[in-house]
Amino acid sequence: MAKDRSGAGDPVRTLELLWREPGEEPRGGRRGPRQGLTVDAVVRAATGLADEEGLAALTMRALAQRLGVTPMTVYTYVPGKAELLDLMLDEAYRTMERRTEAEAEAGAADPWRERVTRVADENRALLARHPWIADLSVTRPPLGPGVIGKYEHELAAFEGLGLSDTEMDAALTHLLGFVHADARAAADTAAHNQRQSDEDWWAVSAPLLERAMDPERYPLAGRVGEAVGAYNPETVWAFGLRCVLDGLAHLVERKPEAP
Repeated sequence: MAKDRSGAGDPVRTLELLWREPGEEPRGGRRGPRQGLTVDAVVRAATGLADEEGLAALTMRALAQRLGVTPMTVYTYVPGKAELLDLMLDEAYRTMERRTEAEAEAGAADPWRERVTRVADENRALLARHPWIADLSVTRPPLGPGVIGKYEHELAAFEGLGLSDTEMDAALTHLLGFVHADARAAADTAAHNQRQSDEDWWAVSAPLLERAMDPERYPLAGRVGEAVGAYNPETVWAFGLRCVLDGLAHLVERKPEAP
């Protein structure tokens, strides 16, 4: 279970920081002794640290070292790690690569499966750039401009499908849940492969498994496992997304019951 979560800090202070104008010091903020350091710079440095080393490595002391200041200086810009995580998440959402407004308007008439697939692909790319987001519990997302803008953009993929507002929100949540689960699995696989590749693992394990596994006792495991071979993240992604879309199709394309 994720140890770090959004929405765990002071809500008033967090909202002040989230909705400040770019480059503006939030109300009640104080400048640290290092000229040129800003909240934005702190968030960028924290994001870079998390991108490279993960959330576990993101401490206020480590961030201060990266910025070349004392930990107390960092606290003059953000109250603590809880608020910092909200700022990082909102900024990642605000700057994620997605269609421009003009492109989105031009694609509004695209088939709904294409629109929803784009949302999935955009989020998959986001999690590839910032893997730490998948490790962050987002049960109470920071309601900053990045989060709200992302929500507005993604809901548009479901607009006009005959879903209620509640169903639109649930459909988006279901889609993003799949994307996050896929990203976690891919990240775990990559971490394992850094320690030992699939090829090396099979080279060591295959002789013992061939002797130990009885094909008569495990006929399905043997047959399917041989057909699948090594874990292929692209195959898993494509199949999982198709299942999500087919499930939504059942909801979108349902016909009202006859009276």
